[in-house]
Amino acid sequence: MDQLNRMAIELVDEALEYAEELNVGVTELDSESTILDFGIDHPGGMEAGLLLAEIQTAGLATLRRELGTVGSATVPYVELSTDQPALSLLCAQKAGWELATEDFEGLGSGPARALVGEEDVFHRIGYSETFDLTALAVETDQYPTEAAADQVAAFADVQPSGVFLLAYPSASLVGSVTNAARAAELSTYRLAELGYDPRDIVSASGRAPVAPVAGDEGTAIARTTSALAYGGRAHLVVREPFDDFDAITSTAAADHGVPFVEIFEGMDWHFDDAPAELFGPATVTVDVIGGETHTFGQTHEDVLVESFDL
Repeated sequence: MDQLNRMAIELVDEALEYAEELNVGVTELDSESTILDFGIDHPGGMEAGLLLAEIQTAGLATLRRELGTVGSATVPYVELSTDQPALSLLCAQKAGWELATEDFEGLGSGPARALVGEEDVFHRIGYSETFDLTALAVETDQYPTEAAADQVAAFADVQPSGVFLLAYPSASLVGSVTNAARAAELSTYRLAELGYDPRDIVSASGRAPVAPVAGDEGTAIARTTSALAYGGRAHLVVREPFDDFDAITSTAAADHGVPFVEIFEGMDWHFDDAPAELFGPATVTVDVIGGETHTFGQTHEDVLVESFDL
């Protein structure tokens, strides 16, 4: 199998070729790093969001969208499935890079993280790679700066000209789509954090509603988190039984059942103070190969209706 970054760059090339059709902007910095604007000054869209989610998973996940309902409203849902969950979800899609310089802040996800390989998950899986081109999706409401691109280049050990930063705000259609595509990732990550060997997760699928685009970043983060915690469904196929499958879902958290805008307001919007148990799908079914099938959690459509302001 090709390296994550090589596969992701092939999809970045697709985004560059069809940027106009995707409503994506392309800017080259003085350092020759490339910025793809998926929602800051260019609107992006549903297809742009699906392509970005595919880039974030390095092409190792299948995505599709369909219409569903929340309350009486018709809303899109995004479904993602992968048979390489450890690599595509934990080594690529997971938002694990806090990109911060004196003039920029953003949360990075994507295969560039595999070139750094310092997060614990890479040591547990035993994975790292070296490549001369890299892609990092950055959740931010400002254009990445030269300093931000240079930091990525330095940490990933590539030339600045080999850096592609795909920027999008939480408060954008792309932000709503890509976050809805994280139900499988959240369940996989929660299970790994509970002590389960991620290499024993054979397949992962997830589905969640696309939150209405909010008018500010804080509200957008609250809505997209609620979409997963109260409307997200996940399915895992695993090799080994485990005593704590029930702790994967957001129902394990004490504050479960409260719209995230209220939870985050109570923390003065310090997201790092939120307990990890909150960040899981609403429900999960775990199939143990040759063993039992377990189902935990429940969706809360009434909380979604309130969270989405429907």
